[in-house]
This record gives sequence, C-alpha cells and structure tokens, in this order.
Amino acid sequence: MTRFVQGACPLDCPDTCAWQVEVDDDGRAVGLRGDRDHPFTRGALCGKVNRYLDALYDPERLLRPLRRTGPKGEGRFEEIGWDAALELVAEGLQDVIDDRGPEAILPYYYAGTMGLVQGWSLGPRLFAALGASRLGTTICSAASEAALEATFGGKVGVDPENIQHAKLVLIWGGNLLHSNVHQWRFVLEAREAGAHIVVIDPLRTDTADRSDEHVQLRPGTDGALALGLMRIVVDEGAHDVDWLEHHTIGWPELNERLMEWPAERASDVTGVPLEQLVALGRRLASVRPAVQRLGLGLQRHGGAGAAFRAILSIPAVTGDWRHVGGGAIGSTGGLFPIARHEAVFPAGLDTPAARTINMSRLGEALTTFDDPPVDAMVVFDANPAASNPNQLRVREGLEREDLFTVVLEHRLTDTAAYADIVLPATMQPEHVDLLAAYGHLYLGWNEPAVAAPGECLPNTEIFRRIASALGLDHPRLHDSDHELARQLLDTDGCRDAGITLERLRERGWLRTVSYPTGKAPFADGGFPTATGKVELRSDRLERQGLDPLPGYLPPFEGADVSLSERYPLVLLCPANRFFVNSTFASLDWHRRKAGPLAVHLHPDDALDRGLDEGDAIVVHNDRGEFEAAVTIDDATAVGVAFLYKSHWPKLLRGGANANATTPERDADLGGAATFHDNRVEVTGLRLRRPEREHSVATA
Repeated sequence: MTRFVQGACPLDCPDTCAWQVEVDDDGRAVGLRGDRDHPFTRGALCGKVNRYLDALYDPERLLRPLRRTGPKGEGRFEEIGWDAALELVAEGLQDVIDDRGPEAILPYYYAGTMGLVQGWSLGPRLFAALGASRLGTTICSAASEAALEATFGGKVGVDPENIQHAKLVLIWGGNLLHSNVHQWRFVLEAREAGAHIVVIDPLRTDTADRSDEHVQLRPGTDGALALGLMRIVVDEGAHDVDWLEHHTIGWPELNERLMEWPAERASDVTGVPLEQLVALGRRLASVRPAVQRLGLGLQRHGGAGAAFRAILSIPAVTGDWRHVGGGAIGSTGGLFPIARHEAVFPAGLDTPAARTINMSRLGEALTTFDDPPVDAMVVFDANPAASNPNQLRVREGLEREDLFTVVLEHRLTDTAAYADIVLPATMQPEHVDLLAAYGHLYLGWNEPAVAAPGECLPNTEIFRRIASALGLDHPRLHDSDHELARQLLDTDGCRDAGITLERLRERGWLRTVSYPTGKAPFADGGFPTATGKVELRSDRLERQGLDPLPGYLPPFEGADVSLSERYPLVLLCPANRFFVNSTFASLDWHRRKAGPLAVHLHPDDALDRGLDEGDAIVVHNDRGEFEAAVTIDDATAVGVAFLYKSHWPKLLRGGANANATTPERDADLGGAATFHDNRVEVTGLRLRRPEREHSVATA
C-alpha cells in the first residue's frame, strides 16, 4: 500500500508546481505526480521533473562529508565524520575572520532551490550575523527586477491565469515549452477563444513553431521594437489618452521619444521586415485586450533594463490594463506577502554592515579584490564553476590554494571539485520548505516524504551546526524550519489573505492575493509605486544618473561593428528542455535526451566556414574557448549562433562550456549578467590554431 505526500517543486522555474510524492511501505519514493487540484499545475509535471526521482536515488549522490585530498579541481576526496567536518569548517572560517575580517568571507548561493526556508533564510542570516560580504544576487533576473521596480513599483502584473482572456498574446524572449510549460495551457485557451499568438525571439523556438506568428529580431534589440510598436499605436490614434493621463507619470516625455522611432527606424535596428512590424503594430493598436509576456532570455544583454521598461510601457499606452487578460507580466514575485528581508535580518540579531559583491562578477572578486580579498567562500544552491560568466577567470579564482571553500551539495559538481570541504545536503522530498512562485499566485508547502539517505542534512541544519561550531548561540541562528516558515509568513499580507502555516500545511498550497481570477486589478491604477501609477518616467533612475525614460540601449558586443570583424557571430545560450540550469546535467536520462553539446549555425554561416553537420568545432573569443559539434538549421539567423546551456564542463570534451566565452560585464540596470551579449567565432577542430591565447584544462 502506498501513500502520497504533498510537496512542491523547488527548481528555478516560474511554474513552481505542486507535486505529490508516492511512498511505499518501506519508506521509499516510488512515484511523483502533479497535484490535479492545483489551478496552475493541473496534475502535470514537465518532462525533466517527471524524472526527479532519478536525481533523488542517483548512485553518485553524496552521502557523507568529504575532505579534499588532491589538488583543487581534481575531485579527490576522503569521507570524514560530521564532527570533524564542522570543526574544519569553523576553523577555516575563523582563521579568515581573524586574519582578514569577516568581509573576507563570501556566501555564494542562488536558485538551486527556490525554497525560502532551505535556500533564502537561515544561510544568508548566518553570514549576515558574521558580518560576511553580502551577495548581490544578479545572475538571472536583476535587470528585469530593476525595470519592474522602476516602472510598476515591484514585481507585479497581470495574473498569468488571466492570459486565457487575451485576444493578442505577445511572448517576448521566452520559450514557454522549455521553461514555463504550464503557462502555455492558458495561451492555448486564449487561442481557442480566437487570440493571435506572437513569439518575439531571435530564435525560432519550439514555442515560436507552435504560435501564429514569429517575429525574428536581432539579439538585444527588443527595446527598439517596443518603441516602434508604440509609435505605430500613436500614429493610428489608438493610444488610451484617458488612461495615460490618469494612471501614468511621464507620458508626454515618452511620447516625445516615440516620435524619434518611426517604423522604418525600428525595422532598420531590429532587422524585422517593415511590413511585418507595421502589421503587428496595427494589430496591437486595434485588438483588446493584449498582453505582453516577458521572458528572461531578452534581458541578458547590455540594454536589458531599457528593453524591459519599454515593453512594460506598451499596455499603459494601449490602455490594456483596463481589461481582464490585458497588461504585462514579467514576474509575480512581488505579489507574495512574504517577510524575505526580515528572514535574513530578524529583529534582535546584530547584522553588521558589509560590502556587497555582485555574484555575476565572481571571477573578478576571486582574482582581484584585496580590501579585503575573498579568502573563504561557502557555496550552497549554486554551481558557479559551470554557470557563471567568464568561466576561466572563475576557475582561476577557485584554484587558489589560499581560498578556503565549503560546498553544500547533492553530488560532485564542477564547483564541489574545487572545495576543501563538501557537506552532503538533503533534496526536496527529504526536508521542509516553503515556496513562492514567480510565474503564478500560489504559495506552496513541501512536507518531507522520505528519510534522508546516509548522513545528508538539510541546509538549515547544516547552518545551525556551523553556527554552534563557531560558538554562535543567538536563538535566531538556531530557529527550527517551522519557526523559519512562520517568520516568513508573519506579514499583514498573509494575515489579510488568511494564510497561516497550519492552513498551508493542511492544503499544500494557497492563493496569495485577495483579488480573484477574472478581474483586472490595475484597471484604475493602484500599482505599488509611490504615486500608484505606472512610472513611464522614473525619478529614481534619474537620480542614479540613468535614463529616466524607457528607451533603446544597444547591446555592448552585439552592436560592436569593429568587434564583429574578428568575432562575427553573436552566441545565445537559451534554456535546455531537459536541464534546469545545471540541475540534472549529470544524470544519464537527462543527458541522453538533451544530446551532446551542439552549436546551431545558419546554413550560410556553416557554408562560409566549410562546416558540415556534426563537425567538431572550437568556439572562441578573447576570453576563452570551448569545444562542441555543429548542428545546421535555419532556426537562427545569419550571424547568430546558439546552443542550449548548462552542460557540466567536467563532462565535456575540453572541460569547458559556453561560459568560457561569456563576458563578466554588467547590464544597464541591476548589475545584471550579460550572457547573451557575446561575440565569438567558430573554427573547425581540425583547423584549430595551435597558439590560442587561452588554454582550457580538463577538469
């Protein structure tokens, strides 16, 4: 006889599915299914998460603490007990504090779990109490978050379920079928009711193939397209003057800017045929409601923040906020009334001021900082050796013998191979957690379903034990997981929505906002800006010396004509259908489905280089190089190459992935990473030049 235990997917995906783990009489998980009653999950899990139990019972799973016995990066370790491991961790951290001060310690974490208890509370709290350097969590969505904050006052927008009511759906830079598959159902419901579905993307993705129209623009030119579309709406006399007057700040100034963006200019910058651009602009002018669904892919270039702000401005110009299903959505994270800040900086706990280090510039921090240097790093819920830009510089930093590195992990990742101490952590069916989504409006609860294997411990328990080993006895550093969850839910918003830990544990998930589906909550404004209006002009950005208006900022490398002479291809790295970042990238089934690392080239680009399907190539620029195979198709345009990201470097020929070439450079807003603003050249492996400036050692 089996039983089902309610839980939630922890992975970095907007869908944050409610799931149920099937457990047999021996206490082993034997099945996993989506919660049929959850309004967004609707009983289905994506293909990669359907195989989550492969990861849970992976024979390569780490079960005991490890101590390094060989050179950093070789992955040679010996098992030790928890007492010895904790003593070594405490000794290493204390030595750094005594020698360089606490800011020489860097906690490094991100979205290996989106769980608020295991990932985003006690770990950051411990390091804040130590006075360690703070981490600027910029690597994925910082540009969009800064744009949403400047324009709407927070991460808010149309309810994703209401997209089914739209008559025109514009999906910008998002391949929903790979990375937001449950949203696609609501898009299909809109189409069944007569909606026109448009995908705006430099690549002809699976989602584009299944839509009514694909607008293939040059990488990094989304802002120019948005400005051109709004100009057409104004030229058609279809802008909503009344809504703009009463519910926006800065429309006259934006309107002036739109006069600089006739359709001809927008077409010239974006590469979108003029006829198609004008037709889409006129459709946008005439069809209500229209919704802009912004993906994360469009924000990883130099002008990402400006582009996001321009797209977010469209429904203010058209007045689509008046209508159910109209508006824009980039993230729902701001609609969760969770005490995130208080979870890290609770009342009564001393958290000294400290510098903030941008996680997207980790290579720079590890190799150049000296006031103080980063001499210790504790990594959890992240794999920077695989996932960070400027991979060779990150690796150079991780190889430092004077860098004391502790990694909490499930398996021996590229990053764990550089650790001095590796601590085995539990996985989602083995611990308590609380989940807030960024693609729907349901808070989720994860109840432990099975016992942890070996000596694995939850992140939170590991941090409690590290605190004890350091002699830190403040009660807030020893809160239980349920106490942490209660603290996260201790807000007026949760109380107003009737959310308690007891109700959440009983149901498994609860809707977080008071307005029901089928409503247009921003029809009369009410945005979380200081004015309650859409701020088309942002005084906050102006005070920072930035452009206060939505606009177009060209990509750094993508628009660099002189650089294009040496490196004529712009390289994009979209999400893989079978990995979530680097999660699953070491598992046999997922690797077989994902296939080998392959760079997609347009037939003309392949012909120019004398390359045939399947040829071995080196992709290179001044930052580094990696090896791959060639796939030739017309899913991309001339001058644009792409590959699916997140392969583990240690499992690849040459020991590097695309991040050996990606830049360590900030976007215009939020200190965001610019993975897609990357120029490269491709050379057949047999023609590879022997005198490469950078060599890539096998991990």
